[in-house]
Amino acid sequence: MFHLLGLMAQSSVTTVAWNPYTSLIMIGCNIFAIVIGRYAIQKPGQGPPFPVAQAEFAENFGFPELLATMSFGHILGAGMILGLTQAGLL
Repeated sequence: MFHLLGLMAQSSVTTVAWNPYTSLIMIGCNIFAIVIGRYAIQKPGQGPPFPVAQAEFAENFGFPELLATMSFGHILGAGMILGLTQAGLL
């Protein structure tokens, strides 16, 4: 039992403190996810629209699409930050 706990303690993930580099990585991953989602979502504009005016390139890109792409961007960003931290690059 104690051996298993020791192995789990050794394999824990170290995280980096929030700094400008981590925020730039997260912002970049979210922008990347929005761009991918803009062209990959097959039926855009099915849900409620934004309550504010949109630019022309965001036509048929409503609130559900924004939530989906930002969720994917945060998952991608968290993975990038943890991966770069474990590789010693961040």
